[in-house]
Amino acid sequence: MASLYEIPIEKINGIGSKRARLFEKLGIVSVGDLIRYYPRTYENWSVVTDMANAEPGAVCCVRGEVEYSPAARVASGGRWIATTRISDSTGFINLTFFNNPYISTMLRSGKEYLFYGKVSESPGGREMVNPQFQDTGKAIPIKPIYGQVAGLSSKQIESGVRGALAMLPETVKDPIPDDIREKYGLLGLKEALLTIHFPSRTEDIENARRRLIFEELLVLVLGLSSMKNMPDKLTSVTIKKSYTDEFVKLLPFSLTRAQRKAIDDCTADILANGRAMNRLVQGDVGSGKTMVAAAVAYTCIKNGFFFNDTATTEILARQHYENFSELLTPIGVNVRLLVGSMTAKQKREVLSELKSGEVDILVGTHSLISDDVVFSDLGIVITDEQHRFGVRQRATLLAKGASPHLLVMSATPIPRTLALMIYGDLDISIIDELPPGRQTVDTFLIDDTKRQRAYNFLKKNIGEGRQCYIVCPAVENSETGLIGVEEYAADIRKNAFADYRVGVLHGKMRPADKDLVMNDFIAGNIDILVSTTVIEVGVDVPNSTIMMIENAERFGLSQLHQLRGRVGRGRFKSYCILVSDAKGDDANRRLKALCSTNDGFKIADEDLKLRGPGDFFGSRQHGLPELKIADLAENIDVLRDAQSAAKDIMDGYIDSSDPTYRGLRAEVRLLFDNVGTQLN
Repeated sequence: MASLYEIPIEKINGIGSKRARLFEKLGIVSVGDLIRYYPRTYENWSVVTDMANAEPGAVCCVRGEVEYSPAARVASGGRWIATTRISDSTGFINLTFFNNPYISTMLRSGKEYLFYGKVSESPGGREMVNPQFQDTGKAIPIKPIYGQVAGLSSKQIESGVRGALAMLPETVKDPIPDDIREKYGLLGLKEALLTIHFPSRTEDIENARRRLIFEELLVLVLGLSSMKNMPDKLTSVTIKKSYTDEFVKLLPFSLTRAQRKAIDDCTADILANGRAMNRLVQGDVGSGKTMVAAAVAYTCIKNGFFFNDTATTEILARQHYENFSELLTPIGVNVRLLVGSMTAKQKREVLSELKSGEVDILVGTHSLISDDVVFSDLGIVITDEQHRFGVRQRATLLAKGASPHLLVMSATPIPRTLALMIYGDLDISIIDELPPGRQTVDTFLIDDTKRQRAYNFLKKNIGEGRQCYIVCPAVENSETGLIGVEEYAADIRKNAFADYRVGVLHGKMRPADKDLVMNDFIAGNIDILVSTTVIEVGVDVPNSTIMMIENAERFGLSQLHQLRGRVGRGRFKSYCILVSDAKGDDANRRLKALCSTNDGFKIADEDLKLRGPGDFFGSRQHGLPELKIADLAENIDVLRDAQSAAKDIMDGYIDSSDPTYRGLRAEVRLLFDNVGTQLN
């Protein structure tokens, strides 16, 4: 099978250089690529509906005899139009074809065909417009439908796939060993490939899909596990002594047990063993990850190395800068900030100090990746919210030093089932407790009938000097009933909160405008900030005490928990109000689960059960190879089986002399080559 990836697609009969360029737009350049280009859906021609039962509005397949040969003519506007009629023993259906001048030679009078399309009602009776059709003697019962590009139809792709499958050898070497296939009830590779493209029965599709999904996830898990089992990267950053105890004495408070454990994990990684740290510190909102980073930074600086901290937004970068400065500047640590809104002169000053080695800690955003940022003795790179930052960007930062240590921080609780998929190459430390004094946020679920009471509650808190967030799921109102921030803010400014200062924040605003609004909110110049989820991972505003979320059913639990984490960060009692008129049991169960706990990891597990892992990955996870058929939001059960299988075979798999897993190793290399990761 692997060798078919070396055969250009032009070698398939009927695919010339012009059509090959169209296939390339779909990411298909070889015979192997085309075989692995699976149908996106199917048309079921095996269930034939009597014409008398073909209901208007339904998509169905009918068998009928052509009563007369369709005659094509040119209608107004220059379009070709042709009509005919088909019938069976129960009735008839009119057919209309547009822009097919050859239809009269394709359908013969008196001959029976299968027709597939949408039935509509017309003055002359029921009708199908531009239906597909097949000769009953050569009909394919389940017709594959492929994703297309302009100039390349599903039918043409289907023809190419037939040619590609014909090039499969009589015996295909299956990368999955027999014992694994038997244990998990999987089809052989050749049978699965033939079935996924051209199934005889609809029930066969699921068996083929499960086999191919299992294989893809097994290959992904093995690849990510291989990254962890590769020889550790050597580093020239020699950290000889831990200064954690000295750092702790600088703090006006005590660290939690979990914070100290995370610091000790990091310190053990970096202490003079010649290996680069590659660690994730994962903790719930407010768990104190910044103090872990500061402690590691302190040890790094005291050993003579520079420290870099990269945040996802400019506002968050400024907050990190202020935290580090407040703690470390008094003891002589030079902390500098580099963000896009700074003047050219300010940037030049920072870059000059950086190049000369005067800077101990540089805090910034993605701007730190640019070529003019040159580090001196870069010891540790920290990135915040890795799944928002990108593996390639992280690699660019690491390349600015001599294999520096890496610390990744995330406030997004992720179930361990999925942690491997997002952070497969990282060791993991979890901060699973909150610092003393951290506010518990009381959460309430209301419907629209209690809106006025909620508004009055906001006014009461604002009257006491506090501030509030109101989150909407969209920038503009939609036909589906989603509330948009612009119209919502305009309405409450005019009505419910006419005497209050209302600000608006959303992702379509210019970065400078977003920063201006957020800084006004931080400064206390805005009472209510109406926002989309751009505040989900953001700065601390200790004076904000209420998070009100409209259309709460539209969000995942983990996302709601992140939003809730924007309040309760000061000394004032804080609240989260979920507004939803959803009537479904699932939606209510999810929202009530959020009201029952503030534990982000429990919420993440519940979200995984109820919604799958889509919330954790978004539409496309940075740095993971692209999957052809598996869906991490749908195939969680198969993922668990693949992880179990990978664990069982890992010892043999990493032994390159064992031929049993040669096929799997080839598949892993092929998958990870697409994201530029070289695996042995």
